[in-house]
Amino acid sequence: MLPVSEKEQSTIDPVELRRAFGTFVTGVTVVTTRDEDGLPRGMTANSFTSVSLDPPLLLVCIGKAASSFPAFNSSDSFAVNVLHDRQKDVASVFASKSASKFEAVSHDAIHTGAPVLSDSLTWFDCTVHSRVDAGDHVVLIGRVRAFGTSPAAPLGFCRGRFASVEDPMPPGWTPSRRMVIGYLVEHEGRILLRSDGAGGWGLPTANRRKAGDIVSLDENGAVALLSDDAFLYSVFDVADQEPGYVVYRSILSGQGGAVPELSPSLKFFAPDELPWAHIPVRQIRAMLRRYLHERSEARFGIYADSSDGGRVAMIDGAPRPWRTLNGLAVDHETADG
Repeated sequence: MLPVSEKEQSTIDPVELRRAFGTFVTGVTVVTTRDEDGLPRGMTANSFTSVSLDPPLLLVCIGKAASSFPAFNSSDSFAVNVLHDRQKDVASVFASKSASKFEAVSHDAIHTGAPVLSDSLTWFDCTVHSRVDAGDHVVLIGRVRAFGTSPAAPLGFCRGRFASVEDPMPPGWTPSRRMVIGYLVEHEGRILLRSDGAGGWGLPTANRRKAGDIVSLDENGAVALLSDDAFLYSVFDVADQEPGYVVYRSILSGQGGAVPELSPSLKFFAPDELPWAHIPVRQIRAMLRRYLHERSEARFGIYADSSDGGRVAMIDGAPRPWRTLNGLAVDHETADG
C-alpha cells in the first residue's frame, strides 16, 4: 500500500473525525494533579486505557489547549478517577473552566499526593513513567502506585453524550482493596518522612513487606533497618473508598553514625520539627502523635482500626524471635496454618 501524502492527510475533516472517534464507547474519568504551587488541578477525560500489568502502567491523553495542561506537563504524579453512573455532575464540573472545581467534590491525598476523589468507581494513584508528545495532545503514561475500586456501575460516554452500562458486575467479583505498606523509620531520635513533591509529607512506603534488613522504598532507594526492632505498628483505613495502611515501626541501621545518603525526597525530622500542617492524611498525623507518646515511655502498642475509634494492644517487653519462644524450635506461620 502506498503511503498517504501530507496533502492527502490534510483533507481529513477534523469535525467528522471527532465524531467517528466518538462512536467508541468509553468510560469517563477525572484526571487530577497538583500544580507548582501545590494547588489541585483536574479535568474530565475519556482518552484513558490500561497499558501493562508488569510493570503496572496506564495512560491518559492530555490536550495541550487545556488550562490545566501546564500542571500535568510538569508534575511528577497524577491520579485517574473513573466515575460511576451517578457522577454526571462531577464530569460536567471538571469539563468546565470553573475555578472552583474541587469545592464540589471530596478528595484526599493517598500515596503520591495527587488529589484522589473520595467517591468514584475506581481510582489509580500514579507517578509519571513517561510523556510522549502526540500532535495536539501529550500521552501521559503513569505507573500505578495505589488503586481502589467499588461495586458501583460505570458512567459511559458515546457520541458526545453520557451512556448507561447495565449489569457491570459479574458473579464473584469483589472490589480491589490493596493495602499501602508504610514505614515509620527512626534514626537518632528523628523520624523519616517522604515528600509528595507538592509541599506535603507522609510516610515512606514500599510495594510489599519483605523479611530482611534491607527495605526497598518506592522510587526512593533502599534503607537498611535493624530487623530485630522492626515490628507491626498500625493497621487502618483512610476512608471507605481508599486503601488501608499497614505500618511498621523500625530503626535505621548504623546508630551513632552519620545518616546514610538518601533520596532527596526523604528527610529526617526531629520530633519538635515535624511538619504537622503539611501532613495531609489525618490518620498519619494521629499515628505519629501516638508514636511520640509511646516512644517517650519506651512502651509501644499495635493499633487496629475499628468503627468506634480503634484498639491498641500494648506490647510488654522487647519483641522476641518466634523460633526461640520458650526454647521451642518452630516453623514460621504460613497462610495455611
